[in-house]
Amino acid sequence: MSAQRRPDTAILQAAAALLAVVTACGILAPAAFWLALAATVAAALLGLVLRHPTGFCVAWLLIAGMSLEMTMNDLIGGEAYQPTIAAVKAAQIVLAGLCALRFGLRFDPCNPALAYLVIMGIGLAHGLHPALTMGDSVRSLIGSAAPFAFCFCRLPPAWPDAIVRATKWAPLVAVAVCLPLSALGIRPLFIDSGGARLAALGHPAFLAGVCLPAIYACLVQLYRQGRTGDVWLLVANFLVLALTGARAPMAYAVFVTGISLLTIRSRVFPVGTRLLLVLAAGCTVPFLVIAAANLEHIRLFNVVTHQAVDLSGRDILWPEFLAAAGQSPWFGWGIGAGNVVIPPDGRIVKILHTLAAHNEYLRMQVEGGQVGRTLLVLSFAAWVMLRSRPLPTADRRIIRLVFLAFAAHAATDNVLISTPACVLFAFATAVFAGTRADSSG
Repeated sequence: MSAQRRPDTAILQAAAALLAVVTACGILAPAAFWLALAATVAAALLGLVLRHPTGFCVAWLLIAGMSLEMTMNDLIGGEAYQPTIAAVKAAQIVLAGLCALRFGLRFDPCNPALAYLVIMGIGLAHGLHPALTMGDSVRSLIGSAAPFAFCFCRLPPAWPDAIVRATKWAPLVAVAVCLPLSALGIRPLFIDSGGARLAALGHPAFLAGVCLPAIYACLVQLYRQGRTGDVWLLVANFLVLALTGARAPMAYAVFVTGISLLTIRSRVFPVGTRLLLVLAAGCTVPFLVIAAANLEHIRLFNVVTHQAVDLSGRDILWPEFLAAAGQSPWFGWGIGAGNVVIPPDGRIVKILHTLAAHNEYLRMQVEGGQVGRTLLVLSFAAWVMLRSRPLPTADRRIIRLVFLAFAAHAATDNVLISTPACVLFAFATAVFAGTRADSSG
């Protein structure tokens, strides 16, 4: 029997054994029948994942890109919000664990997840925030490290390209899935927040957070293959991003795309095409400025026309976090302390409907102090430089620009703790894993 046939035989034998157990329970112990049946279904699903890990990882990424916690919150209630996020991140950890089981583990030096472990240890040694329990801190640690789960396992040969392709389609899939729900009146496609904003199945800011890696994935594919279809997909993702009305993500997307097109060379993506894209984008700006006065119902034009500021309530949130950080400036209050600075039933939450810092540097100062925050920033810098070093020139320069923009974006948004972070870091892992050393090959 060939080596390729052995896993199939083992799976069939295990399935037969489990079915025999279920049948026996149905006859001899009916009370245990449903438990045995659930275990059989779970085992069968795990077997399918082990056989087709790439397909399940792609499906997971597309689901993560939908930010379903917002839809579940609206349909079921606030009690469904955190469990939905936990389910998405738990699924990522399980998928990474199964990939590691089949293809092996890999050591990822300087990975930010390791910095989170150190910050956790510092918090335990120093003492947690009075409002933070050990259980909550551990859950926050798992949630913070989950987006990096795929970094610690060897991956199937087809995985990197499949994840990059899925990433560039994720925003459009989220919008497409929402269209029938919007037509049925179950979930609106747009919400009113300082003007109409495209939300799809999540929140406009979250959809914008998924658009960013989608745009970056289009750039990577263009520089690898130079296909015209990726140009149109890049434009489509920019359109979705514009309709979300998210100003900072739009600025960083323009920065990364503009610098890439103007400075990075490619044999398959000629300079003439790149300059044409830049000129076409530049020519649309005057028309958009002229049209802005008549498109105030769209959020992006509304905030530009009226020069709106502090739409996320940062002027209210940041003083609270600064005060908490000032009480333990060097070592912070432990992983998860950023979630307890703002009382969930307090005045700020009632006004802003959020208790997040909208500033990752400030949140990490609360959780890890100056020591922990510095460690995390240095870890990110070293990780990106180390993992991008063996990449082809275009990939290396694009991914470094991506994380330069990410570092700036972290000063005004929750880019580490939201579900779009799972998409971004899965995409980054796929780019890093494009080298033979990372593939199970």
